[in-house]
Amino acid sequence: MTEETPGFEEKPDVPSGAASDDAAEAAETPPAEEGAAAPAGDANQTDQTDQSVGATAQLDQTRSALAERTADLQRLQAEYQNYRRRVERDRAGVKEVAVANLLGELLPVLDDIGRAREHGELVGGFKSVAESLETVVAKLGLQQFGKEGEPFDPTVHEALMHSYAPDVTETTCVAILQPGYRIGERTIRPARVAVAEPQPGAAPAQKEEQSADEESGGPEEG
Repeated sequence: MTEETPGFEEKPDVPSGAASDDAAEAAETPPAEEGAAAPAGDANQTDQTDQSVGATAQLDQTRSALAERTADLQRLQAEYQNYRRRVERDRAGVKEVAVANLLGELLPVLDDIGRAREHGELVGGFKSVAESLETVVAKLGLQQFGKEGEPFDPTVHEALMHSYAPDVTETTCVAILQPGYRIGERTIRPARVAVAEPQPGAAPAQKEEQSADEESGGPEEG
């Protein structure tokens, strides 16, 4: 009987030629890790390029949106300024109309005060009240106009009486029947006046005398 030594197993015989062939094949095949390193680097560079392009596009969109919002804000601010000026102008116009209407109701009182002053009846307490009223309406911007001897202007004068006069060269206000009143450029009431025009035939006669003087060599010296 053949005794077997415990703990040892018999290994099959491996030909020496096979072992050398496997070693050569392993030496010729490059490691798997080295072969995968190059594609990973290209992928990272591509990802960075894509991220840069995306960030640039997003920045352009943000700038465009900011420009649009800025233009909208400027347009809104301009519209608000126009609205504010329009409201202030309308408010001033409404105030002027209201003041003009109020003062228009006081004109008969001012006419009575003027007539009382002309007749010497503006005395005592009535004089103080009248002067106070005139001061208040003057502060509100009421101005009186209309004087004797000034040229007639149909835009501010209302002719109630008409006559001819030899001593005027144009239509002239010879009497103020009721003074006119205005607030700034707004006429509340025109001045009611009596007007006089040049005497018919006076101007041609004067021109004939002037022509005769020119023909004779001028007026004779004394």
